[in-house]
Amino acid sequence: MKSDYLIVNKKILPEYLEKVIEARNLLESRQLKTVSEAAARVGISRNTYYKYKDFVFEPKDSQQSHRAVISLILKHVAGALSAVINVLSENGTSILTISQSVPISGKANVLISLDITAISCTAEELITKLSILECVNSAKLDAIE
Repeated sequence: MKSDYLIVNKKILPEYLEKVIEARNLLESRQLKTVSEAAARVGISRNTYYKYKDFVFEPKDSQQSHRAVISLILKHVAGALSAVINVLSENGTSILTISQSVPISGKANVLISLDITAISCTAEELITKLSILECVNSAKLDAIE
């Protein structure tokens, strides 16, 4: 499975991508309250912010914890969530939150946030390991930091 992620020097990227990160940092630090204010402050449109905000990230200090969010669609069978948790545990992740919907039509949506500081494989390999479980209809990496 090829990775969807690249490490690229920002010198070759359009300037607006760095401004998207700057705007997000202003919002996360609560220096500004709205996307409109943050976008105007850094000199990008709201549209540019929304288009790229979930796709560009700064590398973080390796001393900090690393987090990921995965979404799964599980078959409504006994032990499905337990099987997922076992794979996550076996690969060195630590579960922060789990949100599971009520099963409908034999399927349940599950959203799991993880601390992946001590992960023993890549995030993509973890998704592959989850995808091959009999009880998993789909697994997707939603976010990583």
